[in-house]
Amino acid sequence: MKPVKGKLIALGGGDDDGLIKLIRSEICDIHSHIEVIATATPKPDDAVDSGKAYKEAFEELGCSNVRFMRIDEEHEADTPENLARIAQANVIFFTGGDQLRLSKFLGGTQLLDIMSRRYREEDIIISGTSAGAAVMSDRMIYDGYGHYSLIKGEMKTTFGFGFINNVYIDTHFAERGRFGRLAHAVAHDPTHIGIGLSEETGIIIKEGNLVEVFGTGVVTIIDASQVKFSRVRKAEENEPIAVENLVMHLLIEGYRYCLKEHLFQPIAYQAELNGKSTILPAR
Repeated sequence: MKPVKGKLIALGGGDDDGLIKLIRSEICDIHSHIEVIATATPKPDDAVDSGKAYKEAFEELGCSNVRFMRIDEEHEADTPENLARIAQANVIFFTGGDQLRLSKFLGGTQLLDIMSRRYREEDIIISGTSAGAAVMSDRMIYDGYGHYSLIKGEMKTTFGFGFINNVYIDTHFAERGRFGRLAHAVAHDPTHIGIGLSEETGIIIKEGNLVEVFGTGVVTIIDASQVKFSRVRKAEENEPIAVENLVMHLLIEGYRYCLKEHLFQPIAYQAELNGKSTILPAR
């Protein structure tokens, strides 16, 4: 299978100046087409304000071709104009809010199909903060609070956009006590790896596999591939869950996690052998 050519850039919420600057540094060309989508914001007026604010933030960094795309109750996704704009976008940016709105108004659309194809085949950036980050994977968590999320029935998931598979991305992770719901999610679906993003902290996913950290905080990785015992599926509703041998990693800037290899490593440990990148274990 060919490596994915696009990049995913996801922020855990909070101050996103660093995210905007990172996207600007990644695209290089100030004339790149940037599309801001604020569908996750529930109130139409707030969505417009949010979209305009991000448009201005990119423009302040010198980006000259930034547009705000409205997709909501009154503006459908699959218009000829929207399809044409997404077909030429170099960056697609999803704002925060409610990720269920994103799946409701973009799930199953031609627009999302174009995004997915271009992400796999072309050098584009798909980015988002908070809800815009959580929706990127094939499944997403949309409910679960504190210690209650370790009780069966209290943690809820649904389909995301599927830019990357077998991953859960959770946001505001440390600040809102979301360890329990992410642990529950990956214990229920052990083929998935959980990625918990603290605020003002995020990840760049390269080649659909290499998860690199940016920002001031910590990214939590929860891996259920080595679980020896799990009572998650057998537990009755409203009963607590029991799991043996969940593996957890804490990543900061300068480190990464290789999803396919289930491998934690400093980025400096990537070696160049015969002109090809080789993944080496951390020492």
